[in-house]
Amino acid sequence: MKTEDATTDALQKPAQRDPAARRDLGAVLVAEALDMLAAEGVEALSLRALARRAGVSAMAPYRHFSDKDALLAAVATRGFEGLRAAMDAAGCADPRADLARIGVAYVTYALEHPALYRLMFGPRGETRHPCREAAGEAAYARLADSVARAFPEAASEALVLGCWSLTHGLAGLFLDGPLAARAGDRTEIAARVTRAMLGLGRHDTVAQVPVDSDGSNERPR
Repeated sequence: MKTEDATTDALQKPAQRDPAARRDLGAVLVAEALDMLAAEGVEALSLRALARRAGVSAMAPYRHFSDKDALLAAVATRGFEGLRAAMDAAGCADPRADLARIGVAYVTYALEHPALYRLMFGPRGETRHPCREAAGEAAYARLADSVARAFPEAASEALVLGCWSLTHGLAGLFLDGPLAARAGDRTEIAARVTRAMLGLGRHDTVAQVPVDSDGSNERPR
């Protein structure tokens, strides 16, 4: 009997045996949810399915998420954190170039994580949750800061919303609209549209935002 118990214990998942792993189960479940979302879509997500994938009891996820909406809010939070990180990584010191680059980074992030992006801005991801709201506001603040530096004489909430509408709308056209079939040149289109809009019709301003030969903005080294 003792041998059987020892064998069972050895076969248990780390999250079941290790107290530290139990404390990190919430992060494990979110990571599993991101994988499931990308592979199977939001309808496949459930706390029971995640419990099976993580090798824990069916009730274990409820220690971290009260229901599926809470889980989706946590996943959307991770998405907004990733979006903010992508924009930060693409930025640079030049104000106009920074705004152009984070605009392209925004669209690129949506294209690289379509299911997550749809969740972030869709009705399933809009559940009011403090962490999700904070992460979304942080991503928006990155854009607002860039707009203020690029257009200090004209910075306003309306201008920030206009820039957001440009990138968000372009992402939507690529994901679910008439530009969905243009997979080969989506980054180039995003770069050129963003540059053209930032130039406000002034060729000298547009020329100040360089684009690589492959159509993407070169990131700072």
